Amino acid sequence: MPTGKVKWFDAEKGFGFLTSDDGQEVFLHSSALPAGVPSVKAGARMEYGIADGRRGKQALSVRLLEEAPSVARATRKPADEMAELVQDLVNVLDNSTGALRNGHYPQTAQSKKIAAMLRRVADEFDA
Repeated sequence: MPTGKVKWFDAEKGFGFLTSDDGQEVFLHSSALPAGVPSVKAGARMEYGIADGRRGKQALSVRLLEEAPSVARATRKPADEMAELVQDLVNVLDNSTGALRNGHYPQTAQSKKIAAMLRRVADEFDA
């Protein structure tokens, strides 16, 4: 069976293209993806069968060999730096607990600081 990498795939449109190891472009429809795999990322390695479609080569019976490397995972902070960031977030949240228990949200500036820190931590954890 031929192998190749996903050139691009649009989950909303339900199709994309593979580039085979020998350089051919092959159409990839979402119906050819394995059960439970709704989408694939560019760079994912796949094994597939080929059929001649109306507009050229089309992938069939696709099998995911290797997922595309995560850009977020490759660029995220080292764990020891994240530990410090998470500890700072815990301290900020702990300081706002008293006001919340008394039925009041923190002041706007403090709320914005908390929200920004939560987003930053979430972005770092999202791989």
